[in-house]
Amino acid sequence: MDLNKYIAIRENWPKEGISFKDITPLTQDPAAFKEAVERMAEPFKGLGITKVLCADARGFIFGGPVALILGAGMSIARKPNKLPYVAYSESYDLEYGSNTLEVAPGAVIRGDKVLVVDDLLATGGSAIALTKLAERAGGEVVGYSVLVELTGLKARNKLKAPTHSLIQYEF
Repeated sequence: MDLNKYIAIRENWPKEGISFKDITPLTQDPAAFKEAVERMAEPFKGLGITKVLCADARGFIFGGPVALILGAGMSIARKPNKLPYVAYSESYDLEYGSNTLEVAPGAVIRGDKVLVVDDLLATGGSAIALTKLAERAGGEVVGYSVLVELTGLKARNKLKAPTHSLIQYEF
């Protein structure tokens, strides 16, 4: 199945010069959504993943189903003031701003083998922040799985483990 046809390109959103990759057509189609989740999980089967760590908010869409396929737990990293208890916090830059992610106590524990899952890999800011959060809690990031990768930004070169993406765009 060609998943590219399920991504809508929204030019100049959220600001001038940004070519936003809209994943909602993919998630609205049950066959495309199922195919995407299965393909995101496939390279990581049998690696002993114990935790899938995903970012607020679109990473949640893929993190839960990927965790189920891998037989792992899913932990969420939220934006500030969304969790009642925060164990770790990490700020990072985006391609058009900055953000902070926080995890609750126990989201990742010492010895966890962590797969970072997100909808998009652009500058690598959120993936790096998730890696730092996992490592501070004693986990080991063993891979990254994303739906869409903006290859021209070369974020995969900044990551510490194998990176798998289903759909690639230059920018």
